Amino acid sequence: MQTIDLDPFLDRVRAIVARAALAPGRYRRYVRITGEDRDGAMNPYGCADAINLLATLGELPRDPSWRQAAAAALQDMQDDDGLFREGTHHPIHCTAHCLAALFLVEAGARLPLTGLAPYATPEAIGGFLDQLDWGNPWGASHQGAGIYAALLLAGEATPAWQEAYFAWLWDETDAATGFWRSGRVQPLQHGGHLTRFPHLAGSFHYLFNHEHARRPLRHPEAWIDTCLAIRREDPIQLGRWVGFAEIDWVYCLTRAQRQTGHRWGEVRQALEEFAPGYVAMLLARDAGHDVDLNDLHKLFGAVCCLAELQAALPGRLRSAVPLHLVLDRRPFI
Repeated sequence: MQTIDLDPFLDRVRAIVARAALAPGRYRRYVRITGEDRDGAMNPYGCADAINLLATLGELPRDPSWRQAAAAALQDMQDDDGLFREGTHHPIHCTAHCLAALFLVEAGARLPLTGLAPYATPEAIGGFLDQLDWGNPWGASHQGAGIYAALLLAGEATPAWQEAYFAWLWDETDAATGFWRSGRVQPLQHGGHLTRFPHLAGSFHYLFNHEHARRPLRHPEAWIDTCLAIRREDPIQLGRWVGFAEIDWVYCLTRAQRQTGHRWGEVRQALEEFAPGYVAMLLARDAGHDVDLNDLHKLFGAVCCLAELQAALPGRLRSAVPLHLVLDRRPFI
């Protein structure tokens, strides 16, 4: 079996992160590249994803002064209601993402999450999840999963609230697909055609919360069936861009398989077939000109996928230092 060498791509990742640095612990999200005028200011996702990328690479600085500077850079961007904001994502997503990065440098929020207080009781969380836009499952999951990660990482998720949160998700699991939400996993318009991929991507976010909390999936066999079917139905969705779609699909397969031996060989074959083309696609991109590679948030999604593939396919994807998926330390990406 041919080994895939990740180090040539990971060296590019290191160089991009280095170019994104503005000062110790302070990072832009969009790296200035040849022929492209992009916002080079410090950014919540830039700071958070530099931490995430360095941690995945096993290169997060241990120097306390660097970690203090990195924590302060993020903490200074917290608003008075405790939330973090950036124009490309919902504030709940941004808040969860920043708090998850702060966890990696052994820090947390400076202010309580008063902006989420209306939903922080066991009685309120079901209503919050119910009113999300389930016609847009991918976007809505940023809120539905982010609220768990944000409140948990801020130390504001009581055991009773967590029980209510997961009980609602258990009750609303779709039996036919394994995804969320029950009875609403129909094909949607995405990328110019009808596909169930937005449901997979949305359910991924709730899945990593289940993984963090060591919670079982209600229908793991259906989950695997649906993931494999989506790959057959929508091959153009995966392996063509730099972003998060690939980690969504890979993680959904690998973590569902931890709960069932259902179609084990087919899952392994699907991952084996996917990995070489995905790595080749990443290597074919020009790190000096490619806009998506030079977006630290999108780049982080790609490196997450490599980390999960490396763990799922022992010996297949090699690197001088093994990658470590940050989701195994805390929820949310």
